[in-house]
Amino acid sequence: MKKGNGKVMALCDTEEEYAQLMTEFMGKRKNMPWELHTYTNVDKLLQSEEKGLAMLVVAESAYRRELEELSPQCLIVLNESGVMKWEEVSYVDKYQEAEEVFKQLLGVYAEIADVQLPFLRTNRRTVFIGNYSPVHRSMQTSFAITMSLMLAQRHSTLYLNFEHYAGISELLPDMQTLDMADLLYFLNAQKDKFRLRLQTILKHKGALDFVPPMRSGQNLITVTAQEWLGLMERIEELEEYEYVVLDLTESMQGLFEILRMCRQVYTLTREDRIAKGKLLQYEQILALYEYGDVLGKTKRLSLSHIQKLPGELEQLTKGELADLVKGLVKSLEEGGDG
Repeated sequence: MKKGNGKVMALCDTEEEYAQLMTEFMGKRKNMPWELHTYTNVDKLLQSEEKGLAMLVVAESAYRRELEELSPQCLIVLNESGVMKWEEVSYVDKYQEAEEVFKQLLGVYAEIADVQLPFLRTNRRTVFIGNYSPVHRSMQTSFAITMSLMLAQRHSTLYLNFEHYAGISELLPDMQTLDMADLLYFLNAQKDKFRLRLQTILKHKGALDFVPPMRSGQNLITVTAQEWLGLMERIEELEEYEYVVLDLTESMQGLFEILRMCRQVYTLTREDRIAKGKLLQYEQILALYEYGDVLGKTKRLSLSHIQKLPGELEQLTKGELADLVKGLVKSLEEGGDG
C-alpha cells in the first residue's frame, strides 16, 4: 500500500443517513483543511485509501483493528455507546450537534498533529438585509435576488423568499424538493439536526445559497412570529453566512419584528399616486406601533426607470439594476446604510 500525502480525511459510518448528512455539512465548510472521502463500508475504505491519511474518523459500530494499518496521523472513533473500548484512539461523541462534532475533530487533530487550523469564526454576526414594500409589482424580488447574487460573489450569502407566490420558476421547488416548510419542521422537531438538515434543503445559483420557498403560500399565514424569529436566530447561530437577504411580504406574522432585526431595509416603490399613498400609510403604521427604528434604517428606491430585466437569474448581475445594486453592496460592505 502506497503512502498518502496526508491531505485526506476519511469518514466511515455504516449508518448511511448520518454519513450523508455529515458529509454534506462538512462539504460546506470553507475552512476544511482536507479532502473528504466518505465510506459506509469498511472493506471499501481499506481497499481504496492509501497509508498516511491526515484523519480517519470511524463510527464505533464500524471500527475494526485492520483500520490501524492505514497509519493515519489522527484516528478518531465516533463514540456511540459512551464506553471507550480501545486504547490508542481518540474519541468524539457522535450524538451531538454537527458543529460540535466538527469542532472537536479539528481540536483533536490540532493537538495530535501539533498544527494551527483555521477554526470556525465565532465572532461573526450575520447581517440580515430586509426587503419589503406595501407597493406590489415594484420589482422587489428582482432587486433582492440581484443583491443576493452580487453579495455571494464575495461573501457567504443566503437568500430567503417569503412571498405568497414566488413566481420565479428557477426558485420554486418541484414535488420531490424540500422547501421552507420542511426547514421550519426541522427547526421545531429536530433541533439537534438542524444544521445537517439545512444542508439537505439548500439549493444553489452559482455561489448563492437559497431555500426553496413554500409551495403553498397559505402555509406562510400559519407560521407564528416566534417561529420566524427563531429561524433567523438559528441561522445566525450557525455562523455559516455573512449576509442573509430576506424577501418579505405582509403574508407573514411578525413582519415588523423581522424588519427590526435587519441592519438595512430596502423598500421598493413606484411614482404613481396610489403607490405613494400606500407607502405613506405603511410608514404611518410603523410610527403608530413604535417601529420608528425600522423607518430609520429604510432606504426607499424606485426602479421605474429600468425598462427591461434579463431573462435568466444569472444575468441579473449585469445591466442597469446591477449597476444600481453595486453601489448599495459596496456601502453594505463598508458598514454603511446603503
